Amino acid sequence: MRVDAFDFDLPKERIALEPAEPRDSSRLLVVGDGALDDRHVRDLPQLLEPGDVVVVNVSRVINARLSGERARRGLGGHTGSPAGVEELKGVAIEAMLLKRAGADVWRALARPAKRLKTGDEVSFGPRLSASVTDLHGEGEVSLRFSKAGAALDAAIEEVGAAPLPPYILAGRPVRPQDTETYQTVYAREAGSVAAPTAGLHFTDRLIADVKARGAAWEELTLHVGAGTFRPVSAETTDGHKMHSEWCSLSAETAERINAARAAGGRLVAVGTTSLRLLESAALASGELQAFEGETDIFITPGYRFRAVDALLTNFHLPKSTLFMLVCAFSGLERMKAAYAHAIANDYRFYSYGDACLLTRRAP
Repeated sequence: MRVDAFDFDLPKERIALEPAEPRDSSRLLVVGDGALDDRHVRDLPQLLEPGDVVVVNVSRVINARLSGERARRGLGGHTGSPAGVEELKGVAIEAMLLKRAGADVWRALARPAKRLKTGDEVSFGPRLSASVTDLHGEGEVSLRFSKAGAALDAAIEEVGAAPLPPYILAGRPVRPQDTETYQTVYAREAGSVAAPTAGLHFTDRLIADVKARGAAWEELTLHVGAGTFRPVSAETTDGHKMHSEWCSLSAETAERINAARAAGGRLVAVGTTSLRLLESAALASGELQAFEGETDIFITPGYRFRAVDALLTNFHLPKSTLFMLVCAFSGLERMKAAYAHAIANDYRFYSYGDACLLTRRAP
């Protein structure tokens, strides 16, 4: 399909720069076979049935945005630089971590990448530095850090900042409270460089209400990569290469979900990350099996869903892989109508925005 088919106009003022408070006060647009239904996220338990299974992604966002300075190179360090004067200056560098590539190595998006070359040293403070080992193009570099393993994890958490998406940073700076608000209340497994944003709406009270309704609560892990925010540059969906992300679904969790579905319960995925892992782990019959490793599943209209029956998700960017996914799940025309309704009725969009609850369209 042409990527243009997934375009729509979104007024800038509909992009949420701040989270809702409390989290479950966000609005919820219910999109099913009937009329659109305007609710709030706190109403979710009323929309579930006893025996349903709610599945969440417990990946924890790390402080993946690092600010540093390229070390001074000294005189004559750069061909063509008069007496090396420019090279005596430190150059401010921002690195957005993308994906771990080793105990002490991360791939990162560096700005300004054109000021870096292989072998450069970047200081991120008195106790953390990195050397540039590879240049991958389009601003991506590989960084080998001065620490490894758990020590590196701790240092990143200390010196880094919350990796807010570009459309929030365009409207305001990072704030200390973002470290908490850009994190689900149930986050546990560190590794994401972007939040599984549908989960940001949950509070401890809402989780308790879901369980009191008689719905099962299950967990999986998918470490969200920064590719979530990358625009699709190809003209058709066939021309787009999906980013891969590490994920894990245990055999025990798969068995419990299979049993609940066999008893008539619906599988309700919280977020597109949960859905992508569940569909990656599903057999043709719809039965789930254990899964651990990378998935690059790219879901567009025409995909035949095997496992997930309902999806709680935020409102996504035009022409994004995530909007393509929800159109595959509920139908292109239905989702365009739902988004038009949301825009006309002042719903808030993207990571800190409102949510919708989608029912899978019959094949």
